[in-house]
Order: sequence, then C-alpha cells, then structure tokens
Amino acid sequence: MPHFEWRGRKLFYREAGEGPPLIILHGNASSSAMHDGELAHFAGSFHTVAPDLPGCGQSERLSRWPDHWWLESARAAAALVAEMNNGPAILVGTSGGAVAAILGAIEQPHAVRAVVADSFGRKWAPSDIDALLTHRHRITIGRMAFWQKAHGNDWQAVVEADSAMISSWRDTGIDFFDDRLVTVKCPVLLTASSADTLVPRIEAQAQSTADELGDARLELFHSGDHPAMWSRREDFRRAADIFLGRLTA
Repeated sequence: MPHFEWRGRKLFYREAGEGPPLIILHGNASSSAMHDGELAHFAGSFHTVAPDLPGCGQSERLSRWPDHWWLESARAAAALVAEMNNGPAILVGTSGGAVAAILGAIEQPHAVRAVVADSFGRKWAPSDIDALLTHRHRITIGRMAFWQKAHGNDWQAVVEADSAMISSWRDTGIDFFDDRLVTVKCPVLLTASSADTLVPRIEAQAQSTADELGDARLELFHSGDHPAMWSRREDFRRAADIFLGRLTA
C-alpha cells in the first residue's frame, strides 16, 4: 500500500500518470477514494497523486484531530511534494481541500507551482458553522454510502472527529486566510457553482478571494451544487485543462 511518513504517521496515497507533479486534495470527511475520476483525468498530462489527508481514508487514524485540520493538511501536502522530489507541484483541491491548497501556497510557496481551488468559503461565521453541522447531521443513505466508500467501516468515527473539529470554531467562526492572500505568488484558478447549497454566500466569497489574489481567474458556474468539481464535471475539467495548459505551454 503506497504511503509516506508524516509526523510519525502513515498517510496513504493513490497515483497515476507521468509528467509534472499534480496533487489532488479531498475535502472534509472525504478521501482519495472519491477522486478516481479526477485521478484518471489529470493523469493524462501529469504525475497525479491523491493522498488521504490526516485521519481520513486509508491513512492512519488520529486520536484527536488538530483544531486547524486544513493547515495541517496543507503541511502534509507539502511533505508529500518533498517526498516526490520533483516539485514544485500543482495543487488541485475541492471544498476543505481547496482551503488546504491555498494555505499550502501561502505557507510553502517553494512547493506550489499553481493552485486550482474549487467550491470553498474563505470565511465562516458561527451561524454558518451551525448550519453546516446541522446539514451534516441529517444522515441519509446516500451520505452513509459516500462516507463508507471514503473511509471504510469506521466511517462514523471519522465523520464525528471531523465534525468535532469543525464545532470547535463555533464560538469564533473562522477566516482561513486572514489578510495573507496577497502573499500568494503562484497562479490560481477558482471554480464554484453559484447554486452551491453548502458554502454560504459563495459568489461573494469567491469574488473577494479572486480580488485579493495577485494572479487569479474565477470560473463561476450558474448551475450545479457542491462541489462544482463533480456537479459540473465537464465544465470544471475544461476550465482546469485550459488553466493548466497555459502553465505547461
């Protein structure tokens, strides 16, 4: 089982293709198992790697999730780039993985060539976090199937740990980037659906993020849901291919 060591724990990953490195970062309560389609698509042009971020999928479980799991995931992704020894890498993230991708560009600029960040919110007020957790607690057969595929038989423990971590921000809310977006030096593609029912005020949030980034393009789709990577799959891949093609031209 392919894995790399990070802070004394084994993190699993999947890989395919040859070429410049591209890393796919999954969202909260998800895993690389849900990204077979993206892995196959990007493997046509890149050495594509999809890790299971800390505590998720087939990676080693955590006794307690870090309060800022997204930042720890960004650092784990940078460690994977170093392990691959052929960076800098393109980071493609969706939802919480998109947050991790941008944090990676902020914290580890030497490791990140470009970012594709899909369907995320940069700021969550306490009321937004309450709404997110209420939504997650409405467990359906479809969600159970998703989480079991992502994590295996202990999926409930993983989802509860992730929810507890998110809940720790209930009193204060969270601004993932503070005023640090201006420090990002690499090109960034932002994608989102204006019909996203999970991320609050996604159009305004995506636009403000694009405005603060020095080199950013925003593709906003007017239908679909969360995440646009899956609900508008063909449009997302077309936008990503154009963006990435300009990097390698």
